[in-house]
Amino acid sequence: MPLPTRPLRKLGFLTIGLFDGDDPRPGHESTLRIIELGEQLGFDSAWVRHRHLQYGISSPVAVLAAATQRTTRIELGTAVIPLGWENPLRLAEDLATVDILSGGRLNPGVSVGPPMHYDRVKDALHPGTADLEDFSYERVRRLLGFVRGEAATSFSGTEGFEVFSDRVQPHSPGLGSRMWYGGASLRSARWAGEHGMNFLTSSVVKAEESEDFAQIQLSHVREFRARHPLGDQARVSQGLVVIPTDSASPQQRARYAEYAAKRLPRTATPRGPARMLFAPDLVGTAAEIAERLYAHAAFQEIDEVAFALPFTFEHEDYVQILTDIATKLGPELGWHPA
Repeated sequence: MPLPTRPLRKLGFLTIGLFDGDDPRPGHESTLRIIELGEQLGFDSAWVRHRHLQYGISSPVAVLAAATQRTTRIELGTAVIPLGWENPLRLAEDLATVDILSGGRLNPGVSVGPPMHYDRVKDALHPGTADLEDFSYERVRRLLGFVRGEAATSFSGTEGFEVFSDRVQPHSPGLGSRMWYGGASLRSARWAGEHGMNFLTSSVVKAEESEDFAQIQLSHVREFRARHPLGDQARVSQGLVVIPTDSASPQQRARYAEYAAKRLPRTATPRGPARMLFAPDLVGTAAEIAERLYAHAAFQEIDEVAFALPFTFEHEDYVQILTDIATKLGPELGWHPA
């Protein structure tokens, strides 16, 4: 599910938030305007990517803090924060603060593993401890514990005029149930389920047991739910690159088709030592995309999505794509705006 008899329950979108390195403000402003538009169109959630030492959002928590003051209803997520760059205790403080500012709308997505190009950045990122850092799931477990209210220190009470807490402050009670893991493997799906997280599955997976993208993604969804205390009710969000063309100009349609065609070869076979497999971009009318989604094995078992916006388009393109997703594709999938 969803099938025509079971409507899509939650519709979201994901943006990378590109900007010009010589003039970064307009790109960040564009991202905030896109989130505002998403709320106006009735989307249930808006998600931002995380990019370090690149020309995309390096501090999604800060960007979403700004978005909390420009929206009132839409859920705000990160997809995903790579925890190898973070101190879990400090990140827990930031996430709780933004969740309080949002009125309980934050949906933090995280992942683990060594940072990209770690050998070249480790001395700047973790000087003195680079070879001792733990990039395993334990880093996520620590973050979950702090977010959910576990003690961070053995000291609490009053010292002079100052009052100290033994857990992260502010504490946002509902945030622990809105933590997501962005996983691309059976192992990650299993771990996220066993630790009561929600699960983000995107357009990239590890080709472990198959080379059929939809079947791999389906196996992750099922493994996650088999291990989660809520079983089939556990939240899974599917992310694919979706580009509806219903209201696009002829020039936009041509550009979108060219973009997808250039990226298509990478979807043919698994790539690299990790055997990463990419999903094809879905380009076409809302009706055509809906037909392809209903035939997608993993989509048939989820009821919420966070469709990814292409990386390198213009603001006006994103407005057209988001508008068509909300007004054309969403209804084709049985979704109704909030």
